[in-house]
Amino acid sequence: MTSPRDANSTPLTYADIRALEPNDPYEMYGGRGLDQPLEKGADFARKMQAALRILLKRKGLIFAVTVAAFSLGTVRTLMMTPLYTSKIRLQIDRSVAKIVEGGNITPVEGTDAEFLRTQYELLLSRSLAERVAQLARLADDQDFFRPRSFSFLATIRSILRPAQSGAPQSQRELVSNAAAIVEQNISVRPIPGSRLVDISYSDPNPARSQKISAAYANAFIASNLDKRFEANAYAKAFLEDQIKQLKLRLEQSEKAMLAFAEKEQIVSIGASSSMVETDLANSSAALGNIARERIKNEQLWRQVEKSDALNFPQFLSSNAIDGLRAKRNDLVTEYQEKLQTFKPSYPVMVQIKNKIGEVDRQLAAEVRTIRASLKNAYESSLSQENEITARVATLRTDVLDFQKRSIEYNILKREVDTNRDLYNGLLQRYKEVDVAGGVGSNNVFVVDAASLPSSPSSPQLMKSVLLALFLGFGISIALAYVIENFDDVIDSVEEAERVGGLVTLGVIPLVNSRVDVKEALLDARSPLAEAYRSLCTSLQFTTPRGMPKTLFVTSAGAQEGKSISSIAITQHFARLGLNVLLVDADMRNPSLHKYLEADNSVGLSSCLAGACTPPDAIQKTATPHLAFLSSGPLPPNAADLLASPHFMSLLSGSLEVFDLVIIDGPPVLGLADALLLSNAAEATIFVMGSGLARGGAVRSALKRLEISKGPLIGGVITKLDAKTAGYGYGYSYGYGADAFSYGTSVASVRSTAHTILGPS
Repeated sequence: MTSPRDANSTPLTYADIRALEPNDPYEMYGGRGLDQPLEKGADFARKMQAALRILLKRKGLIFAVTVAAFSLGTVRTLMMTPLYTSKIRLQIDRSVAKIVEGGNITPVEGTDAEFLRTQYELLLSRSLAERVAQLARLADDQDFFRPRSFSFLATIRSILRPAQSGAPQSQRELVSNAAAIVEQNISVRPIPGSRLVDISYSDPNPARSQKISAAYANAFIASNLDKRFEANAYAKAFLEDQIKQLKLRLEQSEKAMLAFAEKEQIVSIGASSSMVETDLANSSAALGNIARERIKNEQLWRQVEKSDALNFPQFLSSNAIDGLRAKRNDLVTEYQEKLQTFKPSYPVMVQIKNKIGEVDRQLAAEVRTIRASLKNAYESSLSQENEITARVATLRTDVLDFQKRSIEYNILKREVDTNRDLYNGLLQRYKEVDVAGGVGSNNVFVVDAASLPSSPSSPQLMKSVLLALFLGFGISIALAYVIENFDDVIDSVEEAERVGGLVTLGVIPLVNSRVDVKEALLDARSPLAEAYRSLCTSLQFTTPRGMPKTLFVTSAGAQEGKSISSIAITQHFARLGLNVLLVDADMRNPSLHKYLEADNSVGLSSCLAGACTPPDAIQKTATPHLAFLSSGPLPPNAADLLASPHFMSLLSGSLEVFDLVIIDGPPVLGLADALLLSNAAEATIFVMGSGLARGGAVRSALKRLEISKGPLIGGVITKLDAKTAGYGYGYSYGYGADAFSYGTSVASVRSTAHTILGPS
């Protein structure tokens, strides 16, 4: 065989292909697409399309469940007994008009919401229902106990267990049964944002419905009044007993306090202090004042103690010093003026100088007098401070001793005060309850009296039918989604991409069972042939260099269309004029040689085992430019042969002769062969049979392929029935039961092989 390449071109070896591959085997092909987030709008559109697909796919289930729910709802509504509803409106106030402040001793809830919620629950209580049954005399009305609607279970129970005649029911049992019926048919509806509440009762008899509604309001009002009277009577008896006990405790505590004060000589002059504590407080205040005075006097004396200057404030504030200084200044001025005329020894000058000396002597004497007075003031303040400090220390000791002795006294005093307050409070409360006990006040009022219903309130046929219709539709939608989520079978392109995370390179339709797949492949205008042409076109754009030179085709399991896809891809590129080698690498269950009517006595296993060379094993086929290397005899160690260097040498040698090498291998799961083949090939495509491949198997197979570091360029969906998948359109061709698949040969392959492949 010769290569169609130009003679001057350098042949591309397998080593060259491996050198061009990136470190990440998925980087060249954009990865598996798991980490590429969709835009918000695209994601929403995709979800809507998936929802629509599920609806179309499960439309039969949705229709059946919806019709069943609609029918059951309609029949049930028509069999219901008409009921008449009478309504009465009440106003429930939080508090009543108090005659005496504090006279109402009924416990009051913390907030309006809690109070009203309590009242609503009381309206639905069992005790109130029994009171209504007694007030309306329902135990004597036999018609009241008749069944209100037809029940299949009750009918069957009555047939299986006939009613046995026995002792008649007592009045108490009849009232209890009537109360149970009242509880089932009463409705309490608060008016939002107000203290109004509507009480509605439904009954087959309109007059009885009105009577029971009115009885409900009267029973609730009477129950409320009874509760208040009972609470007042109980409170009065309780307060009388508590007052007697507190009076005795108050007398005992006062006697104990007085006896202890007399024993310890404790005299209290106020509500919170004693004589010793008062003296300590006054002495502490006086000590602070004297300390401040002493500090002030000490500072004044220290300033003038060792200085003769006259510019201190203590000297300048003296009138005597101020006068002497003025007189001296005058004499000095006079002396200086006359010094211009007379000499210092002149008698007048001597006289003036003597006067200046006398003034200086008087100033010095005055300064000494002021300094002595400041010192005396400081010493007096210091003496007073020392005396009061000693006094405070003595009083502090006395106070500490007093406090130790008054601990028990204070305990007794607090007990007396507490008992006195409790006694006075209970005595006042007793008087208020005694006055308010005879006043009957109520906080529940009838706003709108119960009216006689003129028309049935239920059943509402249109509302019930629509509700059943929407409920059935909702249940059917939910059921469809549950079944879809639990269905692990891959039957759509979206499901395949979601499970595998692979780009879909091609979608191969399902062939009608009346059409042979080989004839469909020969028909260039058939959907099957067009689908494989689209797949081959996609393959040419999967790498920067175009079509991968070595392509491995595999799947998760058998019978998913892996082998027929390998043949279709090989035939397509052979018809384009490329020299293509198809390798059957499934050395465990080969089948391609049957389809191509080729010899399988020598093949891939023979080459890898060294029994022959590749040129001796490669066979020509009926399709021009298409060569075939069968699997050869089944070896006992297929994985070991594929892992040997001979297989890599075979591929690199084949690429020097052929433009493309297509490898059809075994399924991934359960075998190591597929991992070795994926690692050896330049690219791998993963085939998933619609309705055959399961999500768990696909995920496991892809994880195994990732371990082999074989670059997965995309997936191929085969045998897709578009109508079953819920797309709303379909192909007229597709795989049938006679499809060519893993481990299965097609009947009469040999008789039609030449027709498909053409003359050799």
